[in-house]
Amino acid sequence: MALTERDKAILDFERIWWAEPGPKDEAIRERFELSTTRYYQVLNEILDASEAVEYDPLVVRRLRRLRDRRRRARSDGRAAQDNRR
Repeated sequence: MALTERDKAILDFERIWWAEPGPKDEAIRERFELSTTRYYQVLNEILDASEAVEYDPLVVRRLRRLRDRRRRARSDGRAAQDNRR
């Protein structure tokens, strides 16, 4: 999968969004014309592409780590809830 200009713009945005004024979800809607749900779906697809690592290895690896932590936390939370029943 070759990265599109939008894919690159999303990775660039993830590198600097915290320095911009206003909430992230508003910036996503204004800049990419996407709902936050769709934005994160697209971002996750981008993170799985090897071209993304070539384009911005630091951002992609950081976001992959965060994604993996969140997945583990959700999985662990479900396992803990299942054990209480």
